[in-house]
Amino acid sequence: MAPNDSADTNGSAVRGTTVAGAGRRKAVRYIVPVAVAGVAAATIGLVPALASSGDPDLPKITAQELIEKIAASDTQQLSGTVKISTDLGIPSMGGLAGSFAPDGGGDQGSASADPQKKLTELASGTHTLRVAADGPDKQRLSILDDASEYSLIHNGDQVWAYDSKSNAVYHAESAGNAHDKAGRGKEQTAPDGVPTTPKALADQALKAADGTTSVTVDGTAQVAGRDAYRLVVKPEQSGSTIGSITIAVDAETGVPLKFTLRPSSGGKAAVDAGFTTVDFGKPDASSFSFTPPKGAEVTEADEAEGHGKAEAEKAMGDLSAFEGMNVIGKGWNTVAEIKTPGGAALPSAESGEVPAGAQQFLDALGDKVTGKFGSGTVFKTRLVNALMTDDGRVYVGAVTKDALVDAANQAG
Repeated sequence: MAPNDSADTNGSAVRGTTVAGAGRRKAVRYIVPVAVAGVAAATIGLVPALASSGDPDLPKITAQELIEKIAASDTQQLSGTVKISTDLGIPSMGGLAGSFAPDGGGDQGSASADPQKKLTELASGTHTLRVAADGPDKQRLSILDDASEYSLIHNGDQVWAYDSKSNAVYHAESAGNAHDKAGRGKEQTAPDGVPTTPKALADQALKAADGTTSVTVDGTAQVAGRDAYRLVVKPEQSGSTIGSITIAVDAETGVPLKFTLRPSSGGKAAVDAGFTTVDFGKPDASSFSFTPPKGAEVTEADEAEGHGKAEAEKAMGDLSAFEGMNVIGKGWNTVAEIKTPGGAALPSAESGEVPAGAQQFLDALGDKVTGKFGSGTVFKTRLVNALMTDDGRVYVGAVTKDALVDAANQAG
């Protein structure tokens, strides 16, 4: 086992894989803490779990050297299976999903292969994924359920999403395609901010280190049969809901093979995802080929965006009143403050703007608090918390309830 070594980071960005995305956006009404937690999980999430075999004996390496090894990794070809488990402590919404829609309905039962919607499902529970990549122009991500599979395929200027359960297909063409004569094309891979490789996830976590963070090498491990170093990232500030982030880094290639996020409150990991198998050879070309199955309902990107525009604008109506974001604090204790103009109160069941079922869900999730800022409700998860004040302000961060109240008092 390699001995511990540590280094304080200086905030330098670690280069990594990014996935350009445009995809259509759909607003979620009234559930700020749930939505923020989902985004947090998505931006922290698709990485590996440790195997139970003995720790390998590897040469000594410092934290700085290991970070540089990750940054220098140029691996562009891989395939494998990833298992991801997410436990943010969000209560099940059960049958409430439809009640959040203005008309009490929803899109249950409709055929859809919307990539944004499907990927947000990774914010809870345990999922098995198959991944493959062959350079920047060929990637495949498949989410496996008990009796169905959802696949997102990027091959050159073509992007396909397929839901086998509903036999629905979503198709997009990236910018520069000959058919995009109006110049409106956008590269359509995964939605913005959703990492699709362990390296991208690790890079996002490491870029947050800015002098408020301790980074150490804490021994070795085996992941998916490969020798790896364990890089541990911890906040040096009190008040964060994040206890530690552990990244298992392949000793040979520098590719992150595991990412585990543990909350400061203890208990099992909030996010624990990892390769159970991995191969750094060139994937078969057939992995990136797709033809819509017979009888599939195919939705083109332009059609989907046109249909969803009015729906999104309607859903965003209540959110459009919010003013620009103000950032309070720094490092792991950063809190975002969002205000409504003129101190307008947030929508509520009492005003008739929020369905009663949705309000009950929010009330069950939150704790009433008071302070110099006035009064409000803190909505808690194991990772991201949000304070909604009665006078129309929202404070959101990966911080404790007390830290949120302090930030609101500081903002006045």
